[in-house]
Amino acid sequence: MNAVLVGVLVYIVVQLIIGVVVSRRINTEADYLIAGRSIGLGLATFSMFATWFGAETCIGAAGKFYEKGLAGGTTDPFGYTLALLLVGLVFAVPLWKLGLTTLADLFRQRYSTGVERFAALMLAPTSIFWAAAQIRAFGQVLHSASDLGVTAGITIAAVVVIIYTCTGGLFADVVTDLIQGIAIIIGLVFVLAVLGMSPEVNLAQAWRNLDPAKFQFFNAEESRWVVLELWALTLCGSVVAQELVARVLACKTPQVARNSALIGGGMYLAIGLIPAFLGLVGTQLLPGLENPEHILPELAEKYLPTFVFILFTGALVSAILSTVDSTLLAASSLVSHNFIVSFKPGMSDKQKLLLARGGVVLFGVIAYVLALGAESIFELVQQANGVGSSGIFVILVFGLFSKFGGAKAGMATLIVGLGTWVYGTYMGEWECTYLISLASALVTYVAVGLWERRAGPLPAAGAAS
Repeated sequence: MNAVLVGVLVYIVVQLIIGVVVSRRINTEADYLIAGRSIGLGLATFSMFATWFGAETCIGAAGKFYEKGLAGGTTDPFGYTLALLLVGLVFAVPLWKLGLTTLADLFRQRYSTGVERFAALMLAPTSIFWAAAQIRAFGQVLHSASDLGVTAGITIAAVVVIIYTCTGGLFADVVTDLIQGIAIIIGLVFVLAVLGMSPEVNLAQAWRNLDPAKFQFFNAEESRWVVLELWALTLCGSVVAQELVARVLACKTPQVARNSALIGGGMYLAIGLIPAFLGLVGTQLLPGLENPEHILPELAEKYLPTFVFILFTGALVSAILSTVDSTLLAASSLVSHNFIVSFKPGMSDKQKLLLARGGVVLFGVIAYVLALGAESIFELVQQANGVGSSGIFVILVFGLFSKFGGAKAGMATLIVGLGTWVYGTYMGEWECTYLISLASALVTYVAVGLWERRAGPLPAAGAAS
């Protein structure tokens, strides 16, 4: 077993121990899912940053910059940075003031129990796809750091992250996010500094030798509609992600929720530009890579001393762990809290906690299967953002900022948004499936909302549909 793999395994064990120790303060469902609404600005900020700064930034996005230049950064880091800023400026305060446990709780309060359950089942796959992306990336890191095959690496990664996530709830997640966020920042900054000082690497010369086409923010070969599709997919899908909403709801005050999202967004852009830069200059340092997603690990392995490479690999592991535990917890919380418990409201907190942990194991196994079958991390991330989020986004905006529309409008919007996305993605092969599903969801909500207004008074919130 080589030194790098030993270092990675030691780092993983330390993270597991931290998660177990911190998880001992969990006594209720609220403790497990939203950390008892006790998170301060420092922890919340690092958690916002570390949860969103995952494998797709360190590996997937670097590969996209290697392959497409600046045009590859539409979603990451630029799109996700804007998403965090949007949440902080627009959504954080009103969401926090509602006293929710999950995003789907809003749909029960505003529309009906039926809308809540359907929305929860639609949101859960988004988190599972995100988890699959992280597990695949974890497997690639283990593969790069050892003689393990990619499949074996993904299998080990799945086992580790399932155990890691089951040890504690959101508070353990947030505390380890602080450590992981610091590790990510130190690791990437250290790698950039070492490469910049290495006599074998001339980053300035590599930058000057870049093809001018790499600096085009919009790819001339892609239509503007495709670019707009990516932006819409990134922004709308991120805003409705339970992982992000959970951190907003876990904050001590609405001001902490807002400011942590804004500061976290700024951190995301600043640190996200490092793998973006290395992906760009990587075309000069390691030209002709068969798999662009390998650019960062191969740069590090080729040019860094063993200790620095271990530090870099630890940073990648931190980015992955800080995201994957959140995604599995989000999927489990939606299905357990908003679907199963809604049918059995008399369950004890002990039963709810057991149910949530069981959900983590189940969805971890599903994410593992998806990770094995996917062609790339980027593919999984795009699937994660797209599944049903158009309808969710529409009913979130109307439900949060307007009294227009009721239970029927909410349910119809979810059905149409999901239906058009599924058809366009898997059968129609539309070029701009997400934009079409978003427009269809909006038109549906307005049309059914107007019909509800003419038909008579809305049913009471929380009534079964």
